Amino acid sequence: MAALPVYRWRLAPDGYATRRQLRALGLRPGGQDVAAQLERPRRRRGPLVAYLYRVDLAKPVRPMTPARWAALAKANAARRTCPACRRDAGYVIPASLGMCAPCAYPEQYAA
Repeated sequence: MAALPVYRWRLAPDGYATRRQLRALGLRPGGQDVAAQLERPRRRRGPLVAYLYRVDLAKPVRPMTPARWAALAKANAARRTCPACRRDAGYVIPASLGMCAPCAYPEQYAA
């Protein structure tokens, strides 16, 4: 089993990119394995690690279809719907509350 090449932070050679950098270029890893890794040393903990992929093996991002747009809109609407009163809160319901603010704090919103 071959070990991955390790580069210091900001010193990776051309032709490698992280997932975010690939996405900014309109690409995705496309099933390829991690080609290398970056390490950024830290004082009190282990190093930060970023995985690198080869840009020449990356594939273009799949376009959004109308069905995928509809599924995304439905998922976002479900995140905004209060399970207690079944109304659209107009914002994403916080997981810490589990319901919209008027349902979580009725005494503050009674007036």
